[in-house]
Amino acid sequence: MPEFMDIHTGMTGLTAEGLSEAHAADLAIQDEEGVNFKKAWADPVSGHVYCLSEAPSAEAVQRIHERAGHPADEIHPVPLSA
Repeated sequence: MPEFMDIHTGMTGLTAEGLSEAHAADLAIQDEEGVNFKKAWADPVSGHVYCLSEAPSAEAVQRIHERAGHPADEIHPVPLSA
């Protein structure tokens, strides 16, 4: 299944608890779109959050993030990894 890295901006001051809550919101509904969110990272100073997922499409990733209340600003396919 294809992998995607998505980026959220404007989340300055996000805490570890807030990141965990946002990630849990995605996990709770991910199966409805066939998405598997693998990991999330955040930089509370810059306000950037990064999520790695496996999904049938970038649109499926965005639909889950939108429903969870935090749409992604960018979604990039990850065709190669090491």
